[in-house]
Amino acid sequence: MKRFKNILVLCDDDGIADSAFDRVSWLAEANKAGITLVDVIEETRSELTQLFAGLGRIRSEEMANEVFAARRARLEEFAAILQQRGANAEIAVDTGTPFIEVIRRVLRDGHDLVIKTERGSTTAPLLLSADMHLLRKCPCPVWVLNSRLEARSRRILAAVDPDPNDPVRDKLNHTIMQLATSLAEQDDARIDVMTVWSLPEESTLRHSGFAKVPEAEIRALLAQQEKESAARLAALTDDYASFRSRMRILHLKGFATDLLPDMADREEIDTLVMGTVARTGISGLFIGNTAESVLNRVKCSVLTVKPEGFVSPVTIG
Repeated sequence: MKRFKNILVLCDDDGIADSAFDRVSWLAEANKAGITLVDVIEETRSELTQLFAGLGRIRSEEMANEVFAARRARLEEFAAILQQRGANAEIAVDTGTPFIEVIRRVLRDGHDLVIKTERGSTTAPLLLSADMHLLRKCPCPVWVLNSRLEARSRRILAAVDPDPNDPVRDKLNHTIMQLATSLAEQDDARIDVMTVWSLPEESTLRHSGFAKVPEAEIRALLAQQEKESAARLAALTDDYASFRSRMRILHLKGFATDLLPDMADREEIDTLVMGTVARTGISGLFIGNTAESVLNRVKCSVLTVKPEGFVSPVTIG
């Protein structure tokens, strides 16, 4: 069972949707977790004072203080709601670049999950630039909540790419499965475990005028690739046999950038759980191109997790 115990919730200018309150309070209750509500003001007090300088020194200082007081009061209001629901909620107001200050708090205070509410729309990509910075560089799992979600998920999609010969990828896939199955159990939700496979360079083999590969050989390569991929998926999901009653296993040919968003939309998935693909132990690691393309196309909530050994380029400073 994978549980979160120390959750940071980023409250940006748009605040927190009512449904996100339900999700956060339910997580806190199910995991007996502590919640820290964080707001980040990009300007320092002195910068705000200078911005309001036209009002005179004393009034400009008062205005800067009022901005900070208002943002703190808003957090206190949010915290009171969570506390009324039984959650242990604290607040903090920081200054600086939001994603950097959030990651610094994760590093300093040991948060094991970051939650933020998306600010996209049904016609725009779910994830904005600031979201992608957080997903790329935060060392702990990041959950971007779709503001239309319910307190509990009904459908969870776990995107995996098993390879027991790659220890880092193998560990990452098990982390994805642990998160997805734990959420499914907490929420009494159904879970789809999905792997997408393909034969590298199939198009070149079939359509290049320079490749003279008989169709029979291409079919044999496809059959072998499919068999090996299916065996890796079976080996992974066999470790979670206790969840068979709520689990559907999908082994599809194609490309993840197309099939995952289509699946999430068609099946009305509430939460997509997936890993980021990258080498470990390197400062400044970026989310993989496939993952980034998928995340910019889905409309559901997304919970992403890094490979073991990830080193954030952000430091406490």
